[in-house]
Amino acid sequence: MLERLLSLFHADKTTTTLPEVDARHALGALLVRAAKVDRAYLFEEVEEIDHVLSHMYALNPVEAAKMRARCEKLEVAMPDTDTLARVLHDAIPMLERETAVQSLWSVVLADGMERPEEDDLLHRIEATLGVSPERALELHDAAVAQAQHL
Repeated sequence: MLERLLSLFHADKTTTTLPEVDARHALGALLVRAAKVDRAYLFEEVEEIDHVLSHMYALNPVEAAKMRARCEKLEVAMPDTDTLARVLHDAIPMLERETAVQSLWSVVLADGMERPEEDDLLHRIEATLGVSPERALELHDAAVAQAQHL
């Protein structure tokens, strides 16, 4: 009986509901992964993720923050970046994939620094999404220019 009572106290702590792995949540999880890849998940990056989600999916700030929180759980649960990127590749057209790449760069650049591990991760994602290296460079440069104007 004591074990049953104790299990009731621990049930809420161990139960985590993950969001569906659709294109929206896959992109959100990739945004979180891009922000965390340098082992520093900074406020500026969180703020940019919320901005991207709000803009792309017409969410108000609270809805965007809630979606980001769900995507953070998904990012932890899905260790394979390529799987998340393939969900996007299969679900959205090329123009939206390019927008996703530019959004990923905006998150990476939100803290004012670009690190090699961030570059490596984004180049892997770009390749999985089918974005050519030339086009990826254009999207990167556009994100850098936008970050410098903020």
